[in-house]
Amino acid sequence: MANTNLQQLLGDQAAYLLDHTCSTIDKSMIHAPGPDFVDRIWTLSNRNNQVLRSLQTLHDHGRLGGTGYLSILPVDQGIEHSAGASFSPNPIYFDPEKIIELAMEAGCNAVASTFGVLSTMSRKYAHKIPFIVKINHNELLSVPESYDQIMFGSVEDAWNMGAVAVGATIYFGSPESNRQIVEVAEAFERAHELGMATILWCYTRNNSFKRMEWITMLQQISLARPIIWV
Repeated sequence: MANTNLQQLLGDQAAYLLDHTCSTIDKSMIHAPGPDFVDRIWTLSNRNNQVLRSLQTLHDHGRLGGTGYLSILPVDQGIEHSAGASFSPNPIYFDPEKIIELAMEAGCNAVASTFGVLSTMSRKYAHKIPFIVKINHNELLSVPESYDQIMFGSVEDAWNMGAVAVGATIYFGSPESNRQIVEVAEAFERAHELGMATILWCYTRNNSFKRMEWITMLQQISLARPIIWV
């Protein structure tokens, strides 16, 4: 019955999506999610015990807890794309508490948002749902528009509000990407020292990139060494 409902939801794409078999990368090369994901993947890394505990906290919370999968509610559009553009259809979500309540009601593993949203609600909710603080943002008010992620706060601020993790974005290929890489690397190193997990959101921002060349390069890298996205 469940499979029938899934086919109905997928419509014309059902056969293509459900019957697809990848012919380029064997499934044995993939590090699939599972209840032992942190033990199997991260314990052999250089993450310290506090970071491992933070990672396990993320994996154990919410309706997907213990499965190895993560469902995170990310809301940073208030800075990235303006509050009016993001929340005007549902003005109630101008209220930071409503964002966190939505994540909790949905049974998410964590809520990822800005310093402003999470800090105002940290005393009430940081112990009830894992917080992920996005520490850099792009601003779209400058003319001409630029693709630059700017630090909006410190890792220490995120730690003090009880965050389990910090996240950041890098616009690879943008004129500012080298600076962003250094900033984020330094911030993540400090986060690990404090015992927080780290999440990197990656986007390509360069008009010179050709889509097929980029896909081919990623495929070559994947075949040489499997990539784990976190």
